[in-house]
Amino acid sequence: MGIHFGVDYYPEHWQRDRWETDAELMKEMGLTVVRMAEFSWHKLEPQEGKYDFAWLDDAIDLLGRCGIRTIVGTPTAAPPAWMANRYPEILPVDREGRVRGFGGRHHDCQSNAVYRGFVRKIVTAMAVHYKDNPNVIGWQPDNELGNSHHDLCMCESCRKNFQGWLEKKYGTVDRLNEAWGNAFWSQEYNEFSEVFTPRITVTGENPSAMLDWKCFCSDLIVDFMKEQTDIIRKHCPNHFITHNYMGFADKVDYYDLGKELDFVSHDQYPGGFFADESHGRGDILASTLDVVRSYKNKNFWIMEQQSGITGWEVMGRAPAPGQLSLWSLQSVAHGADAVVYFRRRVCAMGTEQYWHGILPHSGNPGRRYYELKEMIRKAAPLMEKMEGSMPAPEVGIVYSFRQNYALQIQPQNPNMSYTEQIQEYYRAFYDRQIPVDFVPDDGDFGKYKLLVAPLQYLMNSELEERYFRYVKNGGHLVLTMRTGVKDETNICMTDRELPGRLSELTGSEVLDYDCLRDARVSAVFQNESHTARNWCDIITVKEGAEVLAVYGSEFYAGEPCVTKNEYGQGCCYYIGTEPDEAFMAALVRYMTDAAGIAALGNADEGVELAAREKADRRWIFAMNHTDRERTYSVDSSYRLVYGEEAGKLNGYEVQILERKI
Repeated sequence: MGIHFGVDYYPEHWQRDRWETDAELMKEMGLTVVRMAEFSWHKLEPQEGKYDFAWLDDAIDLLGRCGIRTIVGTPTAAPPAWMANRYPEILPVDREGRVRGFGGRHHDCQSNAVYRGFVRKIVTAMAVHYKDNPNVIGWQPDNELGNSHHDLCMCESCRKNFQGWLEKKYGTVDRLNEAWGNAFWSQEYNEFSEVFTPRITVTGENPSAMLDWKCFCSDLIVDFMKEQTDIIRKHCPNHFITHNYMGFADKVDYYDLGKELDFVSHDQYPGGFFADESHGRGDILASTLDVVRSYKNKNFWIMEQQSGITGWEVMGRAPAPGQLSLWSLQSVAHGADAVVYFRRRVCAMGTEQYWHGILPHSGNPGRRYYELKEMIRKAAPLMEKMEGSMPAPEVGIVYSFRQNYALQIQPQNPNMSYTEQIQEYYRAFYDRQIPVDFVPDDGDFGKYKLLVAPLQYLMNSELEERYFRYVKNGGHLVLTMRTGVKDETNICMTDRELPGRLSELTGSEVLDYDCLRDARVSAVFQNESHTARNWCDIITVKEGAEVLAVYGSEFYAGEPCVTKNEYGQGCCYYIGTEPDEAFMAALVRYMTDAAGIAALGNADEGVELAAREKADRRWIFAMNHTDRERTYSVDSSYRLVYGEEAGKLNGYEVQILERKI
C-alpha cells in the first residue's frame, strides 16, 4: 500500500486559513495518511436529518492534493447535544442506576433502538457520500469501543437485550437457573423477563451471572460495530475497515471484534495515561503490541502513536529526545505496517488541551516535529521493503478474555491479576530476548515449541483435549495454579481433584492450597532459593512425574512447587505458585533450553531485540530503552541497515539489521 506514517487530524478545531499550512507541513514531514472525523457528529449532522459534509470534503480534497489519503472515522462515539436533549433515552445508566449525562464522549447506550437508528442513518449517509472519493481509502467505525463503558450501560433497553441474549443461549429458564447456580440465596427466576442487569447489590454477586453479563456486554459491542461495518462494506467494497484497540483492555473481546475487520489497529501511549512514573517499561509496551498482533494473527496499524506529553486534567512526562522515534520503531518491530500519530497539533479547547501532539499550541514546528521527520525519512524506505513481514515466535502465551473476566469477578487473592500474571511470564521471555506470540484458546497451538497457559481457571472438555493433543504431538506445555477450577458457567468442578482431567497431563494433583495474604513463601529450584507469591498449590505427584522445585517454608515445606511430566512426545510443566522475577527467569531459562528455543541475541539490560521476517529476509531491531550507552550482539551474518555503529547503541537509539534466511 505504500502508507507507513500518518497523523490524526482535526481540521474542525482550526480556522480554514490554517488548513493549507497543515497539509504542507504533513507532506514535508513524509506523512501520507490521516484519520479524521471520528468525533465530529455535530459538524456532520448539525440538526436531525440535515447532513453537512462540505467541510470534510474540502479537508479531504486539500490533503489529497498533497498526496495524503484519508481514513474516515464514523462519529458514533460522540452523539450531539440535540440528540441527547430530544431523545434522553439514548444516555447510558451506570451500575448505581444513575443516568450519565452529556458533556464527555461515549455518552450513549449501544443497545438503544433510537440511538441505533441514528447510527445507521449517519453511517449510511457517509458511506454513500464517500464511496467513490479517490482520496478515501478506509474507515474506522467509532473510537476505542469499550473505552469509557466499564460500568455501562444498565438501562431497561440493556436489561431486555440481556434477557434475550440469555434466552438464546440457554433456551429455558431452568437451564439458566442451573448454569448460574441460582438455588444459592434464592436467586431462581421463573422466566427470562425477571432477570436483572447486575446493578449494585446489598452484598455479594453471583459469579456465573456476572460472567454472562460481561460476555453479553462484549457481544453487544461486537454487534454495534458489525451494524456499521455491514453498511460500509455494502457501499464501499474497495475500502478497508479497521478499529483502534487498546492492548489488554477487556470490555470487549478483541478476538471477536477483529472478525469484522480487515486488520486491527492500536493506540500506543508509552508515556502512560496521566501516569506519575516517567514512562512505561519496555516489556509492558512490547506485550501490548504483541497481543494486538495476535488478535488477528496478522500485521496491524498503530492508529494513535504518542507524539508528545499525555494529559487531560493533569499531564505526564515529556518524551526525551529520541524516545518518540524509539517508540515508533518499537511498534514497527512488533508488526505494525503503519504508524499514525496522535495528534497533529495539541488542541486549544476542550478536555484534551494538554494531550500534546507533533505541533504545540502555537502550530510552529519544534523538536518533536523535526525528530519524527528525520526518523520517517530514514525508516519509510525500509518499511516499504519489510511490509507484510511478521515476527515468527516459537513461544506462545494463551490469552483469554473469559479467563480474565472470571478472575476479575473472583480474584481470590486481591493481589492476583490474570493480565499481570500473563505479563510477568511475558517479561521473563522478553528479558531473554525470546519473541512471544499471544494465542486464543482456540488458536493454533501447534505453531509453538513452548506454550504457556497461565491461570486456566475455566475449563471444558474441548480445551482439555486441545492441551492433551498439543503435548502428545511433541509440544512443551506450561500450566499453572488455579487450572481447571471451574466449568464454563463459572461453577466449581466437583468430580475430581484439581486440576481435573488435566492431572493426567500434569502427572500431579492439588489436594490443598494456600492463599497467601501479606505473606511470601520460599521455594527451592536448582539449589537456589526463590520466592513464591500470592498462591501456593500443595501438590501430590504421581508415579513418573518429576519434581523440579519444592517449597522451603510454611507447613508444606518440602512439598512440590513445580513439576514436569512426560506425555506422548512432549511434556507438561505445572507451576503451583506465582514465581517472583528471579524464580520466573530461572524457570523460563530451563524450559526454553529444554524446548530448544534460542534467543535473538545478547544485550545489556534495557535493550530489546525483536524480529520480523518474510520469504528470504529477516530483520532484527535493537532498541535501547535507556538514556545511557548500551551494547548488544547478534549473529555476525546480519548487516546494519539503520543506525550508526552496529552493536553499540546511544541513549534511546534504534538499530535495524538485515540478513537473508
